[in-house]
Amino acid sequence: MAELAVRHIEYNSAVDLRPVGVARQKNKLCLRIDELFDEPWARYAVHFNFLASDPFHELDSSFVADWFWYAVIAAILYGAHQIFTRLAAERIGEGLGGFVVEASAALSILIYLAFLWLGGRWSQKFSVPGFNYSLLTGICVGAGTIAFFLLFQKGGPLSSVPAILAGGAAIMAIAGIVFFREAPSWQRIVGVAFAIIGLFLLRK
Repeated sequence: MAELAVRHIEYNSAVDLRPVGVARQKNKLCLRIDELFDEPWARYAVHFNFLASDPFHELDSSFVADWFWYAVIAAILYGAHQIFTRLAAERIGEGLGGFVVEASAALSILIYLAFLWLGGRWSQKFSVPGFNYSLLTGICVGAGTIAFFLLFQKGGPLSSVPAILAGGAAIMAIAGIVFFREAPSWQRIVGVAFAIIGLFLLRK
């Protein structure tokens, strides 16, 4: 057992000045460290919560943002949405198909609201501007669904959808910078440019 002396070790808000045990077995190295403060010349603390051996230790979101997994779920569901739209477009009219899509979407949301209500987890707020913007969102979703049905019925390939959605992402990025005062960056600007180029390349 090798010993490594590090001062100012903090674990669960308790300062422990004892040496930190380092166990080395072949190619494995285990450290029992939560936070390491290297003062006075270091500016920030180094977090080692991901090495905590306590199974009940509350781990911080050190690697991903809080909303990341919601983004993953949304991406998977929206991808499945377009695949099913492609399959349905050959077998149903765009009007009826769009109605079934939006009606089933409304039903799934009603089930979600019922789950919140019955589970005592209701925290839904309401305002007239929020209602109006939600109404506009629904109109855009309905019209977009019909547009995708028509696209597939006219022979548009499923592989074109990512570029189309990238064009929508470019519109959102521009709106975020112009109307919502989000900080622009060269990465976003390049992404918007590539999205527009990709949409342009689909014209044939």
